Amino acid sequence: MPVFIWEGKNRKGQKRKGEMEAPNETAVRTRLSQQKITPVKVKPKPKDILENISFLQPKVTEQDVIIFARQFSTMIDAGLPIVQCLDILGEQQGNPTFKKIIKEIKAGVEGGETLADVLRKYPNLFDTLFVNMVAAGEAGGILDVILRRVSAYMEKMSKLKKKVKGAMTYPLVTLVIAFVVVGVILVFVIPVFESMFADFGSALPAPTQLVINMSEFVQAKILHIIIGIAVFIFLFKRAYRTDRGRKLFDTLFLRLPVAGLMIRKVSVAKFTRTMGTMLSSGVSILEALDIVAKTSGNRVVEEAIYDVKASISEGETMADPLSESGVFPSMVCSMIAVGESTGALDAMLEKIADFYDDEVDQAVENMTALIEPFMLVFLGVVIGGLVVSMYLPVFQMAAAIG
Repeated sequence: MPVFIWEGKNRKGQKRKGEMEAPNETAVRTRLSQQKITPVKVKPKPKDILENISFLQPKVTEQDVIIFARQFSTMIDAGLPIVQCLDILGEQQGNPTFKKIIKEIKAGVEGGETLADVLRKYPNLFDTLFVNMVAAGEAGGILDVILRRVSAYMEKMSKLKKKVKGAMTYPLVTLVIAFVVVGVILVFVIPVFESMFADFGSALPAPTQLVINMSEFVQAKILHIIIGIAVFIFLFKRAYRTDRGRKLFDTLFLRLPVAGLMIRKVSVAKFTRTMGTMLSSGVSILEALDIVAKTSGNRVVEEAIYDVKASISEGETMADPLSESGVFPSMVCSMIAVGESTGALDAMLEKIADFYDDEVDQAVENMTALIEPFMLVFLGVVIGGLVVSMYLPVFQMAAAIG
């Protein structure tokens, strides 16, 4: 439906202007008259020439979806119809990409589709968990409650992701900077010292000669080194996309000395939070397990969850296969067993998730505390070693003169 820009005056003679979506100009003038506004100018809104170039459009962030779900919940709780809620949310949305999507969702609902069916068309924004919970909310007549739970869940998971990213960003950035600095020293600085040492006429100390040899190797093979790194990254990504490769690497990640413990705790927090939210929202346990497995992010954890699903399908409990997987701590399995026996599994899962959120915080702090001195020592040894090795001949010459 086209959008029109209008200008007009209200009863007090005050100027008003805005945008309105309508089938034609006449409809805009009629609607403005109903709002006690005298239209002065109505014209179609000029089309953005970049509108159809997707990569130039702003992306819809996770925070945009969280705010959308929370505001949607509040409006439904206030008694507004779904179509009207979507209309208001679309009008006030500042992100043009998301605004367009909300209008498309509204059109789909007006066309007779369920909200869940329309949301399913946008898997990049609304994942399987979101869609299934909305479907459960529509079926049970508690869509406002479900959307509130979804937004709360997404906020907690977003915080969890930020903690993990923050913990991993520091060492990665430090390593990259270290390699760049070492590369600059070997390619540009060492050759200057090498030409100066060529006039000494005596054998260079072993550390100095080693550094010069490294510098000559890097200068001669710099292109091969860059290509090798690019090929390694490409092969790693390609291997990780295969079932066998992903399982191998995910198993190795879980066994890492410090980071492995953090990854394990993140997996437990994510599993329990997602399961607890879905079960409390009315999603069946088998369907919830299937969704949680697909969104686990770790093949070892995914297989453990599918084992749980198979166990429950055969009439057994959830706790036993989780315990056998070796991924989930015994305390978690014991608490889940208690939740199953008391019929309060969803509440128990939420308690475990809250506990492991704090555990992830502690794991991140511990890992950061261990990494910081290690990185300082690493930088000091590598860069300091290069500098000292270059000044050894100078010290020798000064000693000889003395």
